[in-house]
Amino acid sequence: MQVHLLQSNLELDKVAEVLLQLRPQYDLQGLKVQIEKQQEAGYQIAYVKQSEEILCVAGFVVGEKLAWGKYIYIDDLVTNEASRSTGAGSLIINWFKQYAKEIGCQQLHLDSGVQRFSAHRFYLRERFDIGSHHFSITDI
Repeated sequence: MQVHLLQSNLELDKVAEVLLQLRPQYDLQGLKVQIEKQQEAGYQIAYVKQSEEILCVAGFVVGEKLAWGKYIYIDDLVTNEASRSTGAGSLIINWFKQYAKEIGCQQLHLDSGVQRFSAHRFYLRERFDIGSHHFSITDI
């Protein structure tokens, strides 16, 4: 297993197929269009690959805020359903920790839906803290 940064869109189809497991409101083409749009604003994708299989995908942005300093925010993190409990999730989180240090980030952040209990267990095991409640207005 190895972590890669998506440098071109050659593997975007395979990566997007895994992301669809987290974002089923899209079809494959619609998701690829949205990813490409977000890439123009700094969205990046890291993924775990073994042989020709994509095991885990994480979309993220690097930013800077008064509250956090320079940070990485993981927007989308999903392990392929067929590859869960293989260590791929831990591998990508450890990669993020190292990558954050390399690019001068002080913090790593993500949000997780309140109903995603197995994801929460994973994040707590990976030493994430529950630092806040996220509030939103979604019907503007």
